[in-house]
Amino acid sequence: MHKKVHKPDNREYTLKIIPHQGETVRSIRLPIRTIKYGAAAICLGVTLFVGALGYSTYNASLVEKDKAELTQLREVNGLQQAQLLQLSKKTAELQEDMEKLNELEVEIRQLTSIESNEVSRSGVTRLGAVHEGQGGPSITPNIENVNETLDDLIGSAKVRQQSLEDLKGKIKDKKAQMAITPSIWPASGDVSSRYGLRWNGSDFHPGIDIANDIGTPIVAAADGVVVDSGWNSGGYGYMVDLDHGNGIVTRYAHNSRNAVSVGQVVKKGQLIAYMGSTGFSTGPHVHYEVRVNGKAVNPDRFL
Repeated sequence: MHKKVHKPDNREYTLKIIPHQGETVRSIRLPIRTIKYGAAAICLGVTLFVGALGYSTYNASLVEKDKAELTQLREVNGLQQAQLLQLSKKTAELQEDMEKLNELEVEIRQLTSIESNEVSRSGVTRLGAVHEGQGGPSITPNIENVNETLDDLIGSAKVRQQSLEDLKGKIKDKKAQMAITPSIWPASGDVSSRYGLRWNGSDFHPGIDIANDIGTPIVAAADGVVVDSGWNSGGYGYMVDLDHGNGIVTRYAHNSRNAVSVGQVVKKGQLIAYMGSTGFSTGPHVHYEVRVNGKAVNPDRFL
């Protein structure tokens, strides 16, 4: 078989340039291979141009997108910073409120004479700042130290809640104890005779006498139960005895009339009798007596 031999393409094209009249006509001979190469070069150039243009457009769109995202991120970051600042301010206010609560608890404990180790550990040692020096580095609040402060406040709030519950219980106990402690005057009037020796040492007086008009109200000096109400032939006249527990009994004597009966529960300040001059008496008054475990003691210790 004979192989087909490809002959080189030697064709040529002539490009004639015809100038204005009177000038020489020019001819340019272009071999077909040159035209093919030129066309290929033009196509390649167009392709590269289109590609570069497309890439440039795509890159520009990415730049715009990144710019928009950066702007959005800046806006979000600015909003977060504003929210963080607001949270920081509220946390600082909460911290101040907690300090005021600590001071208030100290004041309540001082008023009620109830101490607590928890309060002393809180750093509050007295009411009202005497020394106000402050210092330290200036650090801008961030989410970490704000969260740390909040965690500390939450912990402090739990401790304070427990401490206040303890204070509440102790105040209730103290109030209950005060209720059964004879600490108020049983009647209004003038103290005509104190506890102790009187009449030039010829008589020992086991209570105090409060003188006023007949019918002056006599009240219970503390919560208690009526254990005696009636006539006493030993010189007390009409008399009321109240048992307050813990071995404490109070006596109200020389009454014109009793207003309670045996077994009755009375409250501190409740009317129990009316002032009179019954029994061994020189005039209207109430003989007020406090007995502890059966022995008369000076009522001034309780008043």
